[in-house]
Amino acid sequence: MRLLYSIPPFLTLCCFVCLAYLSASHGKKNKINRLFTLICILGAFLYTDILVIFNCKSAQTALFISRLDHSFVVYLIPLYIHFFHVYLKIPGRIWLIRSAYLFAFMLMCFTPTPLFIAEMQRHSFGYYGKGGALYILMVIETACAAVYVLVLIYQAIQRETQSILKNRLKYLFCGFGILGFLIDMNTLPLLGYSIYPLGNFSFIPLSIFAVGLFRYDLLDMGILIRKSVIYSILSIMLTLIYSLFVTIINKTVTDIKASDSAYFPLFLFIVVSLVFGPVKTRIQILVDRYFFKGKYDYRQTIKHLSQTISAVMDIRQIAALLVETISGSMQVSNCFMYLSDDSKSPSYVRCRINDDPSLLPTVFSGNSPMVIWMKRRLQPLRKEPLMQQFEDAFSRQVYAEMESIQAAVVFPMVFQNTLNGFLAIGDKKSGDLFLADDMDLLETLANQSSLSIENAKSYQKIEYLNKNLEEKVAERTLELQTVIIEKDKAMELLIRSESLAAIGTLVAGAAHELNNPLASAISLIQSTLEDISSRDVDTPLNSAILDDLDFAGKELARAKAIVSSLLALSRQTQTYTEAIDLNTVVKDALQVLRNLYKNQKIEISEQYAEDLPLVYGNFAGIGQVALNIIQNAIQATAPSLGTIFLRTAVDRNRHQVIFECEDTGPGIPDAIRQDIFKPFFTTKAVGKGTGLGLYICHSIVERHGGTLTLEKSLMKGALFVVKLPV
Repeated sequence: MRLLYSIPPFLTLCCFVCLAYLSASHGKKNKINRLFTLICILGAFLYTDILVIFNCKSAQTALFISRLDHSFVVYLIPLYIHFFHVYLKIPGRIWLIRSAYLFAFMLMCFTPTPLFIAEMQRHSFGYYGKGGALYILMVIETACAAVYVLVLIYQAIQRETQSILKNRLKYLFCGFGILGFLIDMNTLPLLGYSIYPLGNFSFIPLSIFAVGLFRYDLLDMGILIRKSVIYSILSIMLTLIYSLFVTIINKTVTDIKASDSAYFPLFLFIVVSLVFGPVKTRIQILVDRYFFKGKYDYRQTIKHLSQTISAVMDIRQIAALLVETISGSMQVSNCFMYLSDDSKSPSYVRCRINDDPSLLPTVFSGNSPMVIWMKRRLQPLRKEPLMQQFEDAFSRQVYAEMESIQAAVVFPMVFQNTLNGFLAIGDKKSGDLFLADDMDLLETLANQSSLSIENAKSYQKIEYLNKNLEEKVAERTLELQTVIIEKDKAMELLIRSESLAAIGTLVAGAAHELNNPLASAISLIQSTLEDISSRDVDTPLNSAILDDLDFAGKELARAKAIVSSLLALSRQTQTYTEAIDLNTVVKDALQVLRNLYKNQKIEISEQYAEDLPLVYGNFAGIGQVALNIIQNAIQATAPSLGTIFLRTAVDRNRHQVIFECEDTGPGIPDAIRQDIFKPFFTTKAVGKGTGLGLYICHSIVERHGGTLTLEKSLMKGALFVVKLPV
């Protein structure tokens, strides 16, 4: 029977040990958790003492253990008062706490003496001490402390307006508050009453406190209840009860002969299995109803929501679905979505869904404390932990911003490690905290929503581009046509000006070429006229006169050819449909350039293909190409002795005529070969060249559908090859 009396203190001891472990391992290193841990440790000492003296066989041993234990237990009351002063943030009254500790110290001095515990009394439930003369002081202190604490908690409940904080205080009242009252009931046997110590049932308020600890995180340990944790605790408790049950049965049936049978343990196992299996299942159902009420409903709802929003391509519709579903399924007071808006400056704007103008702010800047906190951590932000960090100015600012939007928890919407927005969710209407499974589910949903919103943004951009693509293409085409026309005009003017500049440069040399044959012809004609005028009519013409006239005619023909070449090469026309003999073009260019090389030690080697097919294009343009290339060869070869090879050919397989100009000059270095056809690139001294000659030649040849290239020369000079389609 004594074993049954030991069960309540044993359960209370287990509760104190578990709570001490949770507080020490998961609690923050602050004053509240330190005080709570000390209370639980002293409570464990007290109920270890009760268990031992209940089952102790020696009164002297029981008395020694009880006196030793009370040397520490006397500090339980001042710690109890101190804990609630700190937890409820009661200002002042330091004198009360100090007085309680001083009083406990004074009592501790008498705990080893009969003045505190006089002797051990034998009761039906076991040994229990009888208080001495001074023990009544501890009884009065314990009673006053219990009433004082209950009044403090009750007043705090009346003052509190937030439902979550109010529920936390209620659990504190029913759990840790009533605990002090029950422990005070342990003093009745010490006062001489043979009453079972009611404080042994402290496991009941401690269990209530444990429920509140998990549901409302009473000590801000960050421990949010999970089903696996509840089931584990449930399994441990049922195992303990099972062990006690087996022990009790074993003690009860020791005198029954059937207990000696080999079948008795099997019978006992079957009975326990049949009883404890349904009991465990029933308790799990009750736990699900109490802790996880409605959980499966909204889990399925939110799962369906996540599938729905992934197919929606409208941001406003996604926001509406998300906000309305979370608000309805989780029964929260409010739910808002803020999305990034970089149109003016980095900020987060609230999606306007069933807008209430009184709810402010609607915009958070990228530099607001709450946004900075989420950008740094990219983790959910809960308001409860911030309440314990009010000494930190930054935490106070974050808390104030959460209060401004009535948010209990904020979930960042993250995409590729970037904060795209956040979900601000208010308190549950039931006053419950968000459980760990709630947090995991909503965090996943927030991230999935971020991905869906990114997809919607991309879709809207594509849709916008599709709608405006034709208009943009038409605009760009018109702009491009205008640019091309302007470019062609500019190129034409550039070619014409460069051509005129080149012809102008050669006119002076051509004038010398014209002057010699004209002077010779004029002189011969004048002398011939004098000879003819002085000759008798009957005298026949001298053969020398005829030779002079013949020579004069040749000189005039040469002058005419030079003039024709100049006219042909300088002719300004836009036509690209005239027939051109490439041999004639090269010869005309050479004729115009004769004055440039006639006094140099340069040999011109001409190799013209016979029956060269005609090409269609602009005679002056092709002439300018030949003129520039040959002029460059002359300038590169002079003043040293050298040769310039001019060749024309036909490639009948590719339907092309070819003009090659190769010189024995120094050639073009490999480092600049890729740059020679670029505009304004020149190796000549300043004022000696514009760098447009080869660029214009290249452009003219391209207009004719041909190519102008610089090839490797076997004579280490430069070899330019022009290919034009027949």
